[in-house]
Amino acid sequence: MPFGGMDPERHVGMESKMTELMDVAANLADIRAAIARSEADYARPAGSVMLVAVSKTKSAEEIAPALEAGQRVFGENRVQEAQGKWPALRERFDGVELHLIGPLQTNKVRDALKLFDVIETLDRESLAAALSSEISKGARAPRLLVQVNTGAEPQKAGILPEEADAFIARCREVHGLTIDGLMCIPPVEEPPSAHFALLGVIARRNGLATLSMGMSADYDAAIQLGATHVRVGSAIFGARPPHRAHG
Repeated sequence: MPFGGMDPERHVGMESKMTELMDVAANLADIRAAIARSEADYARPAGSVMLVAVSKTKSAEEIAPALEAGQRVFGENRVQEAQGKWPALRERFDGVELHLIGPLQTNKVRDALKLFDVIETLDRESLAAALSSEISKGARAPRLLVQVNTGAEPQKAGILPEEADAFIARCREVHGLTIDGLMCIPPVEEPPSAHFALLGVIARRNGLATLSMGMSADYDAAIQLGATHVRVGSAIFGARPPHRAHG
């Protein structure tokens, strides 16, 4: 049998997988360089924009090349999926910061607080109450971002822009939560810049410094309009199965 006794199809498959894993490191380097160029283009301080590598649906094997290349901030959509791969990865790689960028069910709050350093999708009163309750019992407190549904899309999570100020105030004053910033996902069919600008206005009005906005296709515009975090997945790890992306 050729290839040292290995089945030819298996050999080709292994070569393809190795190429994909090498591509992750190359893609990551390209994105980092592009972010640095955008920072310079828009007179942003070097290093002021944090890259959140969106690793949802990707296996530990697929994520490892990014970790080996020095990436330490990652975004996941689901608590259960993250539980299945990140504890072992954290044992291998120090300094990982994990962001929840997908919807959080109130019955998953306890698990989420054990795993995530940042929750970007605080979007309703019941979730604020559940987070407050667990934190008051001694759970570690993650950094919290309020998700704003800037396009008022009925199928999408997030506080409506006109309700954001009152919701942020209730999170602080009623639930005792510290809010670090805002996150948004603009409608796919609309130019994103108006949505990024709106998020910035709401953030400034509420004294919030963190803006998580911009994904693989539009992070340059987000950086121009003040993003502190950009969520990039497919441009690093390759296309995911069709689904409304958070990165």
